[in-house]
Amino acid sequence: PEVVDSRRKRSQLKKDMEWHLKMLLLPRRNVSPFSHSPAASYTDSSDDETSPRDKQQKNSKGSSDFCVKNIKQAEFGRREIEIAEQEMPALMALRKRAQGEKPLAGAKIVGCTHITAQTAVLMETLGALGAQCRWAACNIYSTLNEVAAALAESGFPVFAWKGESEDDFWWCIDRCVNVEGWQPNMILDDGGDLTHWIYKKYPNMFKKIKGIVEESVTGVHRLYQLSKAGKLCVPAMNVNDSVTKQKFDNLYCCRESILDGLKRTTDMMFGGKQVVVCGYGEVGKGCCAALKAMGSIVYVTEIDPICALQACMDGFRLVKLNEVIRQVDIVITCTGNKNVVTREHLDRMKNSCIVCNMGHSNTEIDVASLRTPELTWERVRSQVDHVIWPDGKRIVLLAEGRLLNLSCSTVPTFVLSITATTQALALIELYNAPEGRYKQDVYLLPKKMGKGIPSPWPYARPQESSLPFPCCSQWTPL
Repeated sequence: PEVVDSRRKRSQLKKDMEWHLKMLLLPRRNVSPFSHSPAASYTDSSDDETSPRDKQQKNSKGSSDFCVKNIKQAEFGRREIEIAEQEMPALMALRKRAQGEKPLAGAKIVGCTHITAQTAVLMETLGALGAQCRWAACNIYSTLNEVAAALAESGFPVFAWKGESEDDFWWCIDRCVNVEGWQPNMILDDGGDLTHWIYKKYPNMFKKIKGIVEESVTGVHRLYQLSKAGKLCVPAMNVNDSVTKQKFDNLYCCRESILDGLKRTTDMMFGGKQVVVCGYGEVGKGCCAALKAMGSIVYVTEIDPICALQACMDGFRLVKLNEVIRQVDIVITCTGNKNVVTREHLDRMKNSCIVCNMGHSNTEIDVASLRTPELTWERVRSQVDHVIWPDGKRIVLLAEGRLLNLSCSTVPTFVLSITATTQALALIELYNAPEGRYKQDVYLLPKKMGKGIPSPWPYARPQESSLPFPCCSQWTPL
Protein backbone atom coordinates (compact mmCIF):
# COMPACT_ATOMS: atom_id res chain seq x y z
CA PRO A 1 0.00 0.00 0.00
CA GLU A 2 2.84 2.42 0.77
CA VAL A 3 4.37 1.79 -2.67
CA VAL A 4 1.02 2.43 -4.39
CA ASP A 5 0.49 5.61 -2.37
CA SER A 6 3.96 6.84 -3.29
CA ARG A 7 3.29 6.18 -6.97
CA ARG A 8 0.01 8.09 -6.75
CA LYS A 9 1.77 11.08 -5.17
CA ARG A 10 4.47 11.05 -7.86
CA SER A 11 1.82 10.79 -10.56
CA GLN A 12 -0.15 13.70 -9.10
CA LEU A 13 3.02 15.78 -8.72
CA LYS A 14 3.86 15.13 -12.38
CA LYS A 15 0.38 16.24 -13.46
CA ASP A 16 0.67 19.40 -11.34
CA MET A 17 4.04 20.24 -12.87
CA GLU A 18 2.69 19.69 -16.39
CA TRP A 19 -0.29 21.95 -15.61
CA HIS A 20 1.91 24.75 -14.26
CA LEU A 21 4.24 24.43 -17.27
CA LYS A 22 1.23 24.71 -19.56
CA MET A 23 0.11 27.87 -17.77
CA LEU A 24 3.55 29.42 -18.13
CA LEU A 25 3.59 28.72 -21.87
CA LEU A 26 0.18 30.25 -22.49
CA PRO A 27 0.12 33.68 -24.22
CA ARG A 28 0.17 36.51 -21.67
CA ARG A 29 -3.25 37.78 -22.67
CA ASN A 30 -4.86 34.42 -21.83
CA VAL A 31 -2.73 33.43 -18.86
CA SER A 32 -5.72 32.72 -16.65
CA PRO A 33 -7.55 29.49 -17.57
CA PHE A 34 -10.54 30.71 -15.56
CA SER A 35 -11.23 33.82 -17.66
CA HIS A 36 -14.60 33.34 -19.35
CA SER A 37 -14.22 36.28 -21.74
CA PRO A 38 -11.53 38.57 -23.10
CA ALA A 39 -13.06 41.35 -21.01
CA ALA A 40 -12.36 39.56 -17.73
CA SER A 41 -9.64 42.11 -17.01
CA TYR A 42 -9.71 45.74 -18.08
CA THR A 43 -6.06 46.57 -17.32
CA ASP A 44 -4.60 47.27 -20.75
CA SER A 45 -5.08 43.71 -22.03
CA SER A 46 -5.62 45.10 -25.51
CA ASP A 47 -2.77 45.47 -27.95
CA ASP A 48 -4.65 48.23 -29.78
CA GLU A 49 -2.28 51.19 -30.06
CA THR A 50 -4.71 53.32 -32.07
CA SER A 51 -5.02 56.83 -30.69
CA PRO A 52 -8.47 57.51 -29.22
CA ARG A 53 -8.56 60.61 -31.43
CA ASP A 54 -8.67 58.29 -34.47
CA LYS A 55 -11.47 56.09 -33.13
CA GLN A 56 -15.19 56.47 -33.81
CA GLN A 57 -16.93 55.57 -30.55
CA LYS A 58 -20.50 55.99 -29.30
CA ASN A 59 -22.08 55.27 -25.95
CA SER A 60 -25.29 53.28 -25.53
CA LYS A 61 -27.34 56.46 -26.02
CA GLY A 62 -25.74 57.15 -29.40
CA SER A 63 -23.65 60.13 -28.26
CA SER A 64 -20.11 60.56 -29.57
CA ASP A 65 -19.31 63.78 -27.67
CA PHE A 66 -16.35 62.28 -25.81
CA CYS A 67 -12.92 60.82 -26.42
CA VAL A 68 -11.72 57.98 -24.19
CA LYS A 69 -9.51 54.92 -24.61
CA ASN A 70 -12.28 52.33 -24.83
CA ILE A 71 -15.95 52.94 -24.13
CA LYS A 72 -16.40 49.19 -23.57
CA GLN A 73 -14.60 49.50 -20.22
CA ALA A 74 -17.50 51.51 -18.79
CA GLU A 75 -18.87 48.63 -16.71
CA PHE A 76 -15.59 48.25 -14.82
CA GLY A 77 -15.39 51.99 -14.28
CA ARG A 78 -18.89 52.09 -12.86
CA ARG A 79 -17.90 49.51 -10.24
CA GLU A 80 -14.92 51.65 -9.21
CA ILE A 81 -17.14 54.72 -8.91
CA GLU A 82 -19.59 52.82 -6.70
CA ILE A 83 -16.73 51.76 -4.41
CA ALA A 84 -15.50 55.36 -4.21
CA GLU A 85 -18.96 56.58 -3.23
CA GLN A 86 -18.81 54.48 -0.07
CA GLU A 87 -15.65 56.32 1.05
CA MET A 88 -16.87 59.84 0.21
CA PRO A 89 -19.54 60.57 2.85
CA ALA A 90 -19.24 64.37 2.78
CA LEU A 91 -19.79 64.61 -0.96
CA MET A 92 -22.62 62.08 -0.92
CA ALA A 93 -24.28 64.01 1.93
CA LEU A 94 -24.02 67.21 -0.11
CA ARG A 95 -25.60 65.45 -3.09
CA LYS A 96 -28.43 64.02 -1.01
CA ARG A 97 -29.32 67.24 0.79
CA ALA A 98 -29.02 69.67 -2.11
CA GLN A 99 -30.11 67.82 -5.23
CA GLY A 100 -33.71 68.89 -4.69
CA GLU A 101 -32.78 72.58 -4.63
CA LYS A 102 -30.38 72.47 -7.59
CA PRO A 103 -28.04 75.26 -6.41
CA LEU A 104 -26.01 74.87 -9.63
CA ALA A 105 -28.96 74.96 -12.03
CA GLY A 106 -27.79 76.76 -15.14
CA ALA A 107 -24.11 76.33 -14.31
CA LYS A 108 -21.93 75.20 -17.22
CA ILE A 109 -18.73 73.93 -15.66
CA VAL A 110 -15.62 73.10 -17.64
CA GLY A 111 -13.15 71.10 -15.59
CA CYS A 112 -9.53 70.03 -15.88
CA THR A 113 -8.52 67.71 -13.03
CA HIS A 114 -7.24 64.18 -12.48
CA ILE A 115 -9.90 61.84 -13.85
CA THR A 116 -10.23 59.17 -11.19
CA ALA A 117 -13.13 57.44 -9.47
CA GLN A 118 -13.16 60.22 -6.86
CA THR A 119 -13.44 62.90 -9.56
CA ALA A 120 -16.27 60.92 -11.12
CA VAL A 121 -18.22 61.11 -7.85
CA LEU A 122 -17.62 64.88 -7.81
CA MET A 123 -18.77 65.28 -11.42
CA GLU A 124 -21.92 63.25 -10.83
CA THR A 125 -22.61 65.30 -7.71
CA LEU A 126 -22.28 68.54 -9.69
CA GLY A 127 -24.65 67.07 -12.25
CA ALA A 128 -27.14 66.13 -9.52
CA LEU A 129 -26.99 69.74 -8.27
CA GLY A 130 -28.02 71.02 -11.69
CA ALA A 131 -24.73 71.69 -13.49
CA GLN A 132 -23.67 70.73 -17.00
CA CYS A 133 -20.05 69.56 -17.13
CA ARG A 134 -17.35 69.02 -19.72
CA TRP A 135 -14.04 67.54 -18.52
CA ALA A 136 -10.40 66.99 -19.49
CA ALA A 137 -7.43 65.59 -17.56
CA CYS A 138 -4.81 67.80 -15.91
CA ASN A 139 -2.16 65.06 -16.04
CA ILE A 140 -1.31 62.81 -19.00
CA TYR A 141 -0.70 59.76 -16.79
CA SER A 142 -3.31 59.95 -14.01
CA THR A 143 -6.49 59.17 -15.97
CA LEU A 144 -8.20 55.88 -15.14
CA ASN A 145 -9.41 54.75 -18.57
CA GLU A 146 -12.26 52.65 -17.21
CA VAL A 147 -13.57 55.57 -15.12
CA ALA A 148 -13.38 57.94 -18.11
CA ALA A 149 -15.36 55.34 -20.08
CA ALA A 150 -18.00 55.09 -17.34
CA LEU A 151 -18.43 58.87 -17.31
CA ALA A 152 -18.74 58.95 -21.09
CA GLU A 153 -21.33 56.18 -20.94
CA SER A 154 -23.30 58.23 -18.39
CA GLY A 155 -23.43 61.16 -20.80
CA PHE A 156 -20.57 63.33 -19.54
CA PRO A 157 -18.41 64.80 -22.33
CA VAL A 158 -14.99 63.54 -21.17
CA PHE A 159 -11.81 63.92 -23.21
CA ALA A 160 -8.97 62.03 -21.55
CA TRP A 161 -7.01 58.79 -21.54
CA LYS A 162 -3.91 57.51 -19.80
CA GLY A 163 -0.70 58.16 -21.71
CA GLU A 164 -1.70 61.23 -23.71
CA SER A 165 0.97 63.08 -25.64
CA GLU A 166 1.50 66.80 -25.04
CA ASP A 167 -0.43 67.51 -28.24
CA ASP A 168 -3.27 65.23 -27.09
CA PHE A 169 -3.34 67.04 -23.74
CA TRP A 170 -4.04 70.44 -25.26
CA TRP A 171 -6.36 68.96 -27.88
CA CYS A 172 -8.52 67.46 -25.12
CA ILE A 173 -8.72 70.77 -23.27
CA ASP A 174 -9.69 72.54 -26.50
CA ARG A 175 -12.44 70.00 -27.19
CA CYS A 176 -13.91 70.75 -23.77
CA VAL A 177 -13.88 74.50 -24.31
CA ASN A 178 -14.42 75.02 -28.02
CA VAL A 179 -17.82 73.48 -28.67
CA GLU A 180 -20.65 74.90 -30.76
CA GLY A 181 -23.74 75.96 -28.82
CA TRP A 182 -22.15 75.59 -25.37
CA GLN A 183 -20.07 78.10 -23.45
CA PRO A 184 -18.80 77.63 -19.89
CA ASN A 185 -19.69 80.03 -17.09
CA MET A 186 -17.57 78.33 -14.38
CA ILE A 187 -14.05 76.85 -14.37
CA LEU A 188 -12.80 74.08 -12.08
CA ASP A 189 -9.05 73.79 -12.58
CA ASP A 190 -6.15 71.83 -11.13
CA GLY A 191 -2.83 73.35 -12.12
CA GLY A 192 -4.02 76.33 -14.14
CA ASP A 193 -3.65 74.81 -17.62
CA LEU A 194 -7.34 75.15 -18.48
CA THR A 195 -7.44 78.76 -17.28
CA HIS A 196 -4.26 79.48 -19.25
CA TRP A 197 -5.70 77.93 -22.41
CA ILE A 198 -8.94 79.94 -22.26
CA TYR A 199 -7.02 83.13 -21.47
CA LYS A 200 -4.68 82.49 -24.42
CA LYS A 201 -7.11 81.16 -27.05
CA TYR A 202 -10.60 82.33 -26.06
CA PRO A 203 -10.28 85.46 -23.89
CA ASN A 204 -13.79 86.63 -24.80
CA MET A 205 -15.23 83.67 -22.88
CA PHE A 206 -14.35 85.39 -19.62
CA LYS A 207 -17.20 87.84 -20.25
CA LYS A 208 -19.65 85.08 -19.29
CA ILE A 209 -17.53 83.18 -16.77
CA LYS A 210 -18.56 83.89 -13.17
CA GLY A 211 -15.50 82.46 -11.46
CA ILE A 212 -12.60 80.04 -11.25
CA VAL A 213 -12.02 77.38 -8.59
CA GLU A 214 -8.37 76.29 -8.42
CA GLU A 215 -7.14 73.31 -6.41
CA SER A 216 -3.35 73.13 -6.68
CA VAL A 217 -0.53 75.33 -5.42
CA THR A 218 0.84 75.64 -8.96
CA GLY A 219 -2.46 76.89 -10.31
CA VAL A 220 -2.89 79.27 -7.38
CA HIS A 221 0.54 80.78 -8.06
CA ARG A 222 -0.47 81.37 -11.66
CA LEU A 223 -3.70 83.06 -10.56
CA TYR A 224 -1.84 85.36 -8.18
CA GLN A 225 0.53 86.27 -11.01
CA LEU A 226 -2.43 87.19 -13.22
CA SER A 227 -3.99 89.18 -10.37
CA LYS A 228 -0.76 91.05 -9.68
CA ALA A 229 -0.43 91.95 -13.35
CA GLY A 230 -4.04 93.13 -13.47
CA LYS A 231 -4.97 90.43 -15.99
CA LEU A 232 -7.33 88.32 -13.87
CA CYS A 233 -10.73 88.85 -15.48
CA VAL A 234 -12.99 87.06 -12.96
CA PRO A 235 -13.06 86.16 -9.26
CA ALA A 236 -11.11 83.04 -8.33
CA MET A 237 -11.38 80.76 -5.29
CA ASN A 238 -8.14 79.38 -3.87
CA VAL A 239 -9.08 75.88 -2.68
CA ASN A 240 -5.47 74.78 -2.14
CA ASP A 241 -4.99 77.08 0.86
CA SER A 242 -8.36 76.33 2.42
CA VAL A 243 -8.09 74.70 5.84
CA THR A 244 -9.71 71.47 4.63
CA LYS A 245 -7.41 71.01 1.63
CA GLN A 246 -4.18 71.94 3.44
CA LYS A 247 -4.76 69.99 6.64
CA PHE A 248 -6.22 66.85 5.11
CA ASP A 249 -5.58 66.24 1.42
CA ASN A 250 -2.05 67.67 1.16
CA LEU A 251 -0.86 66.09 4.41
CA TYR A 252 -2.67 62.80 5.00
CA CYS A 253 -3.22 61.86 1.37
CA CYS A 254 0.47 62.27 0.53
CA ARG A 255 1.57 60.58 3.74
CA GLU A 256 -0.04 57.35 2.56
CA SER A 257 0.30 57.59 -1.21
CA ILE A 258 4.04 58.37 -1.37
CA LEU A 259 4.88 54.87 -0.09
CA ASP A 260 2.35 53.27 -2.40
CA GLY A 261 3.76 55.01 -5.48
CA LEU A 262 7.39 54.18 -4.67
CA LYS A 263 6.63 50.57 -3.77
CA ARG A 264 4.59 49.88 -6.89
CA THR A 265 7.18 51.32 -9.26
CA THR A 266 10.45 50.19 -7.66
CA ASP A 267 9.65 47.35 -5.19
CA MET A 268 12.22 48.93 -2.92
CA MET A 269 12.74 48.59 0.82
CA PHE A 270 12.61 51.89 2.68
CA GLY A 271 14.46 50.95 5.85
CA GLY A 272 17.95 52.45 5.93
CA LYS A 273 17.56 54.37 2.67
CA GLN A 274 18.75 57.99 2.59
CA VAL A 275 16.05 60.29 1.22
CA VAL A 276 16.03 64.02 0.55
CA VAL A 277 12.62 65.71 0.43
CA CYS A 278 12.65 69.10 -1.27
CA GLY A 279 10.00 71.24 0.41
CA TYR A 280 8.42 70.98 3.85
CA GLY A 281 4.94 72.28 3.17
CA GLU A 282 1.95 70.05 3.93
CA VAL A 283 2.89 67.62 1.13
CA GLY A 284 6.50 67.49 2.31
CA LYS A 285 5.40 66.93 5.90
CA GLY A 286 3.31 63.95 4.85
CA CYS A 287 6.11 62.43 2.76
CA CYS A 288 8.71 62.90 5.51
CA ALA A 289 6.49 61.40 8.20
CA ALA A 290 5.77 58.30 6.11
CA LEU A 291 9.40 57.67 5.15
CA LYS A 292 10.67 58.28 8.68
CA ALA A 293 8.14 55.78 10.03
CA MET A 294 9.46 53.18 7.58
CA GLY A 295 13.02 53.60 8.83
CA SER A 296 14.44 55.88 6.16
CA ILE A 297 17.04 58.54 6.94
CA VAL A 298 15.30 61.73 5.82
CA TYR A 299 16.88 65.07 4.91
CA VAL A 300 14.86 68.19 4.11
CA THR A 301 15.57 71.22 1.93
CA GLU A 302 13.40 74.28 2.52
CA ILE A 303 13.67 78.02 1.77
CA ASP A 304 10.79 79.19 3.94
CA PRO A 305 12.14 79.87 7.47
CA ILE A 306 8.92 78.84 9.25
CA CYS A 307 8.66 75.53 7.41
CA ALA A 308 12.41 74.99 7.91
CA LEU A 309 12.02 75.48 11.65
CA GLN A 310 9.10 73.04 11.67
CA ALA A 311 11.29 70.44 9.97
CA CYS A 312 13.95 70.91 12.66
CA MET A 313 11.36 70.64 15.43
CA ASP A 314 10.07 67.42 13.84
CA GLY A 315 13.55 65.90 14.00
CA PHE A 316 14.69 66.23 10.38
CA ARG A 317 18.08 67.53 9.32
CA LEU A 318 17.96 70.69 7.18
CA VAL A 319 20.43 70.60 4.30
CA LYS A 320 21.16 72.21 0.97
CA LEU A 321 20.54 69.86 -1.93
CA ASN A 322 24.14 70.15 -3.10
CA GLU A 323 25.37 68.83 0.26
CA VAL A 324 23.64 65.45 0.03
CA ILE A 325 22.97 64.90 -3.67
CA ARG A 326 25.89 62.47 -4.08
CA GLN A 327 24.85 60.18 -1.24
CA VAL A 328 21.05 59.94 -1.19
CA ASP A 329 19.11 56.99 -2.57
CA ILE A 330 15.87 58.87 -3.29
CA VAL A 331 15.13 62.48 -4.27
CA ILE A 332 11.54 63.70 -3.87
CA THR A 333 10.36 67.16 -4.91
CA CYS A 334 7.21 68.73 -3.47
CA THR A 335 7.60 72.50 -3.70
CA GLY A 336 5.25 73.58 -6.49
CA ASN A 337 8.19 75.47 -7.96
CA LYS A 338 10.28 74.84 -11.08
CA ASN A 339 13.84 73.60 -11.66
CA VAL A 340 14.25 72.45 -8.07
CA VAL A 341 16.38 69.55 -9.32
CA THR A 342 18.58 70.76 -12.17
CA ARG A 343 20.81 68.95 -14.66
CA GLU A 344 23.79 69.71 -12.42
CA HIS A 345 22.13 67.83 -9.57
CA LEU A 346 21.18 64.95 -11.85
CA ASP A 347 24.77 64.64 -13.11
CA ARG A 348 26.08 64.34 -9.55
CA MET A 349 23.59 61.72 -8.32
CA LYS A 350 24.80 58.25 -7.38
CA ASN A 351 24.11 55.22 -9.54
CA SER A 352 20.49 53.95 -9.29
CA CYS A 353 19.25 57.03 -7.42
CA ILE A 354 15.46 57.25 -7.62
CA VAL A 355 14.06 60.64 -8.67
CA CYS A 356 10.38 61.53 -8.39
CA ASN A 357 7.98 64.43 -7.91
CA MET A 358 5.06 64.81 -5.50
CA GLY A 359 4.21 68.39 -6.52
CA HIS A 360 1.62 69.15 -9.16
CA SER A 361 3.92 70.71 -11.74
CA ASN A 362 6.12 68.52 -13.94
CA THR A 363 8.78 71.26 -14.04
CA GLU A 364 10.19 70.70 -10.54
CA ILE A 365 12.67 68.22 -12.05
CA ASP A 366 14.47 69.47 -15.14
CA VAL A 367 13.52 66.45 -17.24
CA ALA A 368 13.94 68.37 -20.51
CA SER A 369 17.69 68.64 -19.87
CA LEU A 370 17.91 64.83 -19.88
CA ARG A 371 16.65 64.51 -23.45
CA THR A 372 20.05 64.89 -25.06
CA PRO A 373 21.95 62.61 -27.48
CA GLU A 374 24.59 61.53 -24.95
CA LEU A 375 22.00 60.12 -22.53
CA THR A 376 20.11 56.89 -23.16
CA TRP A 377 16.51 56.39 -22.03
CA GLU A 378 15.44 52.86 -21.24
CA ARG A 379 11.82 52.01 -20.34
CA VAL A 380 11.85 49.45 -17.52
CA ARG A 381 8.13 49.22 -16.82
CA SER A 382 5.13 51.51 -16.98
CA GLN A 383 6.08 54.96 -15.61
CA VAL A 384 9.65 53.83 -14.80
CA ASP A 385 12.61 54.92 -16.93
CA HIS A 386 16.34 54.42 -16.61
CA VAL A 387 18.32 57.43 -17.79
CA ILE A 388 21.84 56.18 -18.54
CA TRP A 389 24.99 58.32 -18.70
CA PRO A 390 27.93 57.49 -21.03
CA ASP A 391 29.96 56.07 -18.10
CA GLY A 392 27.18 53.60 -17.30
CA LYS A 393 25.66 55.49 -14.36
CA ARG A 394 21.90 55.48 -14.37
CA ILE A 395 19.10 57.13 -12.42
CA VAL A 396 15.58 55.80 -12.02
CA LEU A 397 13.07 58.46 -13.11
CA LEU A 398 9.46 57.91 -12.13
CA ALA A 399 6.51 59.16 -14.21
CA GLU A 400 8.85 61.38 -16.23
CA GLY A 401 8.85 63.86 -13.36
CA ARG A 402 5.07 64.14 -13.11
CA LEU A 403 2.93 63.66 -10.02
CA LEU A 404 3.99 60.30 -8.58
CA ASN A 405 1.00 59.18 -6.56
CA LEU A 406 -1.72 59.77 -9.16
CA SER A 407 0.49 58.68 -12.07
CA CYS A 408 1.81 55.47 -10.55
CA SER A 409 -0.62 54.40 -7.83
CA THR A 410 -3.83 55.56 -6.20
CA VAL A 411 -4.77 57.97 -3.43
CA PRO A 412 -7.01 57.51 -0.36
CA THR A 413 -10.62 58.12 -1.37
CA PHE A 414 -11.68 59.13 2.13
CA VAL A 415 -9.39 62.15 2.24
CA LEU A 416 -10.27 63.22 -1.29
CA SER A 417 -13.90 63.40 -0.23
CA ILE A 418 -13.01 66.46 1.82
CA THR A 419 -11.26 68.19 -1.08
CA ALA A 420 -14.02 67.35 -3.55
CA THR A 421 -16.67 68.73 -1.19
CA THR A 422 -14.61 71.89 -0.76
CA GLN A 423 -14.46 72.29 -4.55
CA ALA A 424 -18.22 71.80 -4.86
CA LEU A 425 -18.94 74.37 -2.14
CA ALA A 426 -16.57 76.86 -3.75
CA LEU A 427 -18.39 76.46 -7.08
CA ILE A 428 -21.75 76.97 -5.36
CA GLU A 429 -20.47 80.03 -3.52
CA LEU A 430 -19.06 81.74 -6.61
CA TYR A 431 -21.99 80.82 -8.83
CA ASN A 432 -24.64 82.10 -6.42
CA ALA A 433 -22.76 85.14 -5.12
CA PRO A 434 -24.51 88.44 -5.90
CA GLU A 435 -22.75 90.72 -8.34
CA GLY A 436 -20.09 92.80 -6.64
CA ARG A 437 -19.43 90.50 -3.71
CA TYR A 438 -16.27 89.13 -5.29
CA LYS A 439 -14.02 91.34 -7.36
CA GLN A 440 -11.44 90.26 -9.92
CA ASP A 441 -9.09 88.79 -7.34
CA VAL A 442 -8.16 85.52 -5.62
CA TYR A 443 -10.16 84.56 -2.50
CA LEU A 444 -10.07 81.82 0.13
CA LEU A 445 -13.16 79.73 0.80
CA PRO A 446 -15.00 81.25 3.79
CA LYS A 447 -13.68 79.41 6.83
CA LYS A 448 -17.05 78.59 8.36
CA MET A 449 -18.02 76.77 5.18
CA GLY A 450 -14.88 74.65 5.37
CA LYS A 451 -15.39 73.87 9.04
CA GLY A 452 -18.75 72.32 8.29
CA ILE A 453 -17.35 69.75 5.87
CA PRO A 454 -16.23 67.16 8.48
CA SER A 455 -19.68 67.04 10.07
CA PRO A 456 -20.97 64.06 8.02
CA TRP A 457 -18.44 61.93 9.94
CA PRO A 458 -20.07 61.32 13.34
CA TYR A 459 -16.80 59.98 14.75
CA ALA A 460 -15.03 63.20 13.74
CA ARG A 461 -17.60 65.49 15.40
CA PRO A 462 -17.32 66.66 19.00
CA GLN A 463 -19.84 65.01 21.29
CA GLU A 464 -21.26 68.25 22.66
CA SER A 465 -21.55 70.22 19.44
CA SER A 466 -23.17 69.89 16.06
CA LEU A 467 -21.35 71.85 13.38
CA PRO A 468 -23.92 72.88 10.76
CA PHE A 469 -23.22 71.24 7.43
CA PRO A 470 -23.09 74.06 4.91
CA CYS A 471 -25.50 72.27 2.63
CA CYS A 472 -28.74 73.49 4.20
CA SER A 473 -32.06 74.79 2.88
CA GLN A 474 -30.70 78.33 2.47
CA TRP A 475 -28.26 78.82 -0.38
CA THR A 476 -27.68 82.49 0.35
CA PRO A 477 -23.91 82.98 -0.10
CA LEU A 478 -21.89 83.67 3.03
